[in-house]
Amino acid sequence: MKKYIFLIFLISFFGKCEQDDRFASARERMVQDQIIARGIKDSATLYAMKKVPRHEFVPSESIGYAYDDTPLPIGSEQTISQPYIVALMTELIKPKKSHRILEVGTGSGYQAAVLAEIVDSVYTIEILPELAASSAERLKRLGYGNVIVRCGDGYEGWQEFAPFDGILVTAAAENIPQPLIDQLKDGGILVIPVGSVMSVQKLLLVKKHGNDIETQTILPVRFVPLIHSR
Repeated sequence: MKKYIFLIFLISFFGKCEQDDRFASARERMVQDQIIARGIKDSATLYAMKKVPRHEFVPSESIGYAYDDTPLPIGSEQTISQPYIVALMTELIKPKKSHRILEVGTGSGYQAAVLAEIVDSVYTIEILPELAASSAERLKRLGYGNVIVRCGDGYEGWQEFAPFDGILVTAAAENIPQPLIDQLKDGGILVIPVGSVMSVQKLLLVKKHGNDIETQTILPVRFVPLIHSR
């Protein structure tokens, strides 16, 4: 009986290792073919993209597509962004170990997890209660204790913990919300898609220098709309 139980344990253990190895290989290919090949160079960003298990952040029926070069639906008419876009937005805010980052639009929690591998703390806001609850549970289960999830209107930011070294918005706004600019630290960076869902949006890089704002267009994008409660 003991030999039988031990054999079941070995089969289970090595089966899990093979599954983990399969996902590790998929992540490695994702980073090499989709991210490095497109010019992402920041070592911290590449490390995080290789480490975070993207398959944990997609619905069970989409696990086979988790590392594909595409966004995926996560329910509630929301999506998890294409891996390249996640990596690009992460690199653009120039994350550092000491940074406190605000994310607007938690979704499944994937972008927050990528940031959490790099920075000191991530404050993330999701306006849809069901997504806020599920992402909070998922991030806790996966050990991301430095991510704080709040259900609320991300358009208003999170004044309690401002100023932030960087702010990353994962939904498209009609314009740049003033509260987010106000809550950005002097010298900080805001990355946000801006434009109507009915047209091509622009991914903007916004730098704050005292009372001055410098804005740079990075590339055309397509995001779900930023929901504002007002």
